Amino acid sequence: MESPAIFVAAIVLCFGAILLLFFVVLKPRFGVVPAERRRPNANPEQSSFSRVSQSIVDGMGSALGKSGGPYNREVLYNAGVKMTPADFTVVVTVAAFLAGLVGTLFSNPVVGILLGAGTPFLVRLALGLRTDKRRGKFEAQLIDTIQMLIGGLRAGHSVMRSIEAAGLESEAPTSEELRRIVNETRIGKDARLALEETADRMDSEDFRWIAQAIQINREVGGDLAEVLEQVAGTIRERSEIKGQVRSLSAEGKMSAIILMAMPVAVAIMLTVINPAYMHVFVEGPVGMAMMIASLVMFIIGGFWMSRTVKIKF
Repeated sequence: MESPAIFVAAIVLCFGAILLLFFVVLKPRFGVVPAERRRPNANPEQSSFSRVSQSIVDGMGSALGKSGGPYNREVLYNAGVKMTPADFTVVVTVAAFLAGLVGTLFSNPVVGILLGAGTPFLVRLALGLRTDKRRGKFEAQLIDTIQMLIGGLRAGHSVMRSIEAAGLESEAPTSEELRRIVNETRIGKDARLALEETADRMDSEDFRWIAQAIQINREVGGDLAEVLEQVAGTIRERSEIKGQVRSLSAEGKMSAIILMAMPVAVAIMLTVINPAYMHVFVEGPVGMAMMIASLVMFIIGGFWMSRTVKIKF
C-alpha cells in the first residue's frame, strides 16, 4: 500500500462490493411480507439501488444469452443451487473482485490477479462437488424409490401415477427428479426420454435399468412390479459391492487428500511465519516461473491421483 488514501479507497470498494452481493443477489427479506402480497393491485416503486442492482442482473443475463454461460441452468440445477445463471454469475464476479482486492491489499497485485482469476474455477469445482454429493444421495435413495414404485404398481396405479406418488413421498433430490419427470411428461415429452435424461443427469446406471424396464413393459406388457423387484435385488447387490470398494479405496483417497493439502498448508504456514521468505516467489521472474511450474505439476498430480483412487464399476 503506497498511501493511506489507496487503503481507504480499497476498503470503500470492498464494502461496496459486499453490499452489492448482499442486497442485489441474496435479497434478504428479514421476515417482512413483500409489498406485492400486501397490496396485490399496486405497483410499488423501486428504490434507486434496487433499480441499479436489477439493471446489473439484467445486463448480465443479456450478456450470457440463452446458453447461461459457464454456470447455466443445468449446471446449477444438478448442483442443487436454486439461483438463475445471471444472479449466480454476479455473485461469482463480486467474489472474484473481493478475492483479488484482498490479495492485492495483503500481498501484491500478482497474488490479487491470481486469486481473482482462480475464484471462478474454485466455484466450478465446488459446484462439481455439490453435484457429486447430490448424485450420491440419489443413488442411496434408489432402493426406497423402487420399493415405492412397486407398492404403487401393486396397488393398481399407472406407472406415471406411481412415479408421482414416489416423488411426493421421497426426499430431495429424488423428489425433485421424479417430479420433473412427471411435469415433463405432462407437457408432452416422451416418458422414455424423460427417464433417460434423468439417468444421464444423475449419472446413474441403476436408474437407467429402471427406465429400460419401464420402456420394455410399455412395449411388450407384463408384470412390471415383478420386473422391478428383480431389478431392486440386482441394485441391492451392486450397492453392497460398491460399499466394499469404497471401504477398500478409502485409504488411497485419504492419502491423496493429505498429499494435495500438504503443499498448500506449508505455503500458508510459511507466509504467516516469514512473509519475506515467500515473497521470493512473487517478486522476481525466476520465482514466478517456479510458482507457475509448481501449480502445473500440482494440477497434473492431483488429476493423476484422482484417477488412481476413483474406481469405476
